[in-house]
Amino acid sequence: MKSDDGTPQHHGSSQPWGAHRWNHQQWPRATLLGGLGDSGRRTLLSLGTLVQYADAGEVLVREGEQAAVVYLLIDGVVKATGLTESGREALLAIRMGGDLVGELAAIDGGTRSATVTTCGAVVARSIRIADFLDCLRRGPDIAHAVNRAVVGKLRHANTRRVDFYGYDVATRVARVLFHVAATYGDRDGNRALIRWSLTQPELASLAGAAEPSVQKVLRQLRSLDVVSTGYRSLTVLDLDHLEAIAFSQER
Repeated sequence: MKSDDGTPQHHGSSQPWGAHRWNHQQWPRATLLGGLGDSGRRTLLSLGTLVQYADAGEVLVREGEQAAVVYLLIDGVVKATGLTESGREALLAIRMGGDLVGELAAIDGGTRSATVTTCGAVVARSIRIADFLDCLRRGPDIAHAVNRAVVGKLRHANTRRVDFYGYDVATRVARVLFHVAATYGDRDGNRALIRWSLTQPELASLAGAAEPSVQKVLRQLRSLDVVSTGYRSLTVLDLDHLEAIAFSQER
């Protein structure tokens, strides 16, 4: 739901931020919040309005629309999708708590380049573009971190995207896990630890699959010693093997 000026209103869960999975020191370093110092992090978290979404399928921004706000994700998972020339939907990116969403359109004044949809419960700060740009002008450390994040996204856009079209559930799940582990995981050689709870419903939403099918794929990956799951964590034990599974059907 949006107000008359286009800014979103609080809806979904009434659960306070403190009841969610992360505190301010637990965002992955690959995210904007995780890579900022305490001062920059506090500044960003003071901007805008706290908004919460209870379920998967809530649209934060829609491809082609004019931008009114940017979203600073505090907790949860969203997916960015776009329409290809053939008219099918493609998964362009996965964003986690700690990431910024919608900053490209805010910076260049253009329309949204993708549709961003929740994959489960999400907590974010909705920040008006004018306030966001003013923050960048006043905070060179924040501006540098945002520019670095934008460059990283553009680099990803020019490399391998998470292509799902025509692939089975096992391949789609493997591709999501590989992307998340490579982007956000704590690497140790050929292993990567994903420290937060990527829930099975969130994984199912990202992969465009039913939850029982995702559970079956995870059992198969565990039996192959490719992944192990723990309380609010998932470890990729063999990134090379996971990548081989994810892209063995590449055409």
